[in-house]
Amino acid sequence: AVSEGSVGAGTGTTCYDFKCGIGTSSRVAHTSDGTYTVGVLVQANHGDRRTLRIGGVPVGEQYPAATADVAAPMEKHSSIIIVVATDAPLLPGQLKRLATRAGLGLARTGGMANNSSGDIAIAFSTANENVNQSDTGMSARTLANDRISPLFHATIEATEEAIINSLVAARDMTGNKGHAVSAIDHDELRSILRRYNRLEETQ
Repeated sequence: AVSEGSVGAGTGTTCYDFKCGIGTSSRVAHTSDGTYTVGVLVQANHGDRRTLRIGGVPVGEQYPAATADVAAPMEKHSSIIIVVATDAPLLPGQLKRLATRAGLGLARTGGMANNSSGDIAIAFSTANENVNQSDTGMSARTLANDRISPLFHATIEATEEAIINSLVAARDMTGNKGHAVSAIDHDELRSILRRYNRLEETQ
């Protein structure tokens, strides 16, 4: 289990004006060359409340303004760090394309990449282990470009979910000099998603 929410970050770490922090998610991608896993970890510290979207629902617009803590102006244009990991054999140029797709997952949650944002996304592969550590030379295996679209889709979905996980896993936090940041209210979030028929509920 990976700790999520209000871990690895200070009180000032917010996303969409709610307490955030670490979030993770993963997807299994089926390609014509094999089945691979894509995992994403985010350090979420970005966005304005009004743009927050979950499952396509404009949660930020529907959330009661009086119950949301508004971050200080300096925090409005903070940054998110996204790390994408996969066991698919990809070359550096392909991994760069994978990292670019993480931005699409960010956009699906309402991220706007403001002018002063320093949004960072990196990607790496665990395949071809030790390929650069042989004195005799070794061959590296890679996927053809026309077979990696499922990995792009997996990256987008996992990034989107990792950001939402960082949001819902966070809790209210009080830090230095009494600075407090509130987490998103789960009951209010369920109510909003329910109105848009986006909530699966079990008896």
